[in-house]
Amino acid sequence: MIFKNYERYLTKLFLKNILTIIIVFIFLSFFLNIFEEIKYFENKDNSLYYPIVLTILNIPSIVFEILPFIFLLGVMFFFINLFEKNEVELLRSHGINNFKITFIISIVSLFLGIVIIIVYYSFSANLKSLYLNIKYQYSNTGDHLAVVNEDGLWIKENSRDGSKLYIINATNYKKDTLENIKITELDKNYKLLNTIMAKKADIKLNEWKLSNVKIYSENKETRNAPNYNYFSSFNGKIISNLYSNLNSLNIFQLIQLEENYEAIGYSATEVKLHLNKIYSMPFYLTLTTIIGALLMFKLNFIKSKFFLVVIGVAVSVIFYYMNYFSILFGKNETFPVLVSIWLPQVLIFLICGLGLTKLNEN
Repeated sequence: MIFKNYERYLTKLFLKNILTIIIVFIFLSFFLNIFEEIKYFENKDNSLYYPIVLTILNIPSIVFEILPFIFLLGVMFFFINLFEKNEVELLRSHGINNFKITFIISIVSLFLGIVIIIVYYSFSANLKSLYLNIKYQYSNTGDHLAVVNEDGLWIKENSRDGSKLYIINATNYKKDTLENIKITELDKNYKLLNTIMAKKADIKLNEWKLSNVKIYSENKETRNAPNYNYFSSFNGKIISNLYSNLNSLNIFQLIQLEENYEAIGYSATEVKLHLNKIYSMPFYLTLTTIIGALLMFKLNFIKSKFFLVVIGVAVSVIFYYMNYFSILFGKNETFPVLVSIWLPQVLIFLICGLGLTKLNEN
């Protein structure tokens, strides 16, 4: 499809304003985030190098989270440019009404949203993962590791004195409880010392309480115990927060994580919520664009850019909390996952539909 001249012009102007707002927020994010990173490394004898690198790695993820806000501001400044040059009236005189202008930038937003979740999100997730890996190396728990895969939950940790290494595997995880546990105890030279098998463990505290235990020692002796206490760096709360920063996983990794969680009996609700949030992004950006257009056409009598931006921020805040509380109900499983993510979109869509029917009345 060959764009007409006015379509090409409106598209370029819209993209220019979106890019400008993104650049502004990149710089704001950099200066706001770098102080947090400097504080994190203040007692670790590192130069300014790591705070700067980590800040740069974290910025794409921050930008992704605030994209709806960016798009709304981008739309408002797009129309401010049009109104200042009286180009809206010029377009109308050539038969290009408010609806056509809104339709063009909405299609551009939809296309951008699709590109963002296919290309940009994977890019930002990879950088976020690198960010967390670097930060993890300098954390106080750098010698400990916990992952979930198709074989269940795996934990690697050192003993308190550093003389032993423990490899833990559990096939099932429910809140504060592990089932079918195998704890392999190794010395610092990776020589097998003991293997501890248990049917169940209460992991609410760092002192795990194992039941129905069998202990296989290095000399091949076996002993049974009804109970056994194991001291770990992990507890139920820490384990439940595994991969809590889902922004570090791309879509394929999130799908795999969802399958792994379900395989060990752990709730995958948060992963499903995050996936649906990503899937809904193109529609959310499109609806945000329409809302921005409706606001500007209805409020074009306001000449102050400051007040227009304030109104845009207020609308963004309202939409943010609509989504926030809906997702909160989804996390608590009060709402189904699909409802908690898509209900706010449906409400915004209805508002947009009502506004679009009267858009050409101006």
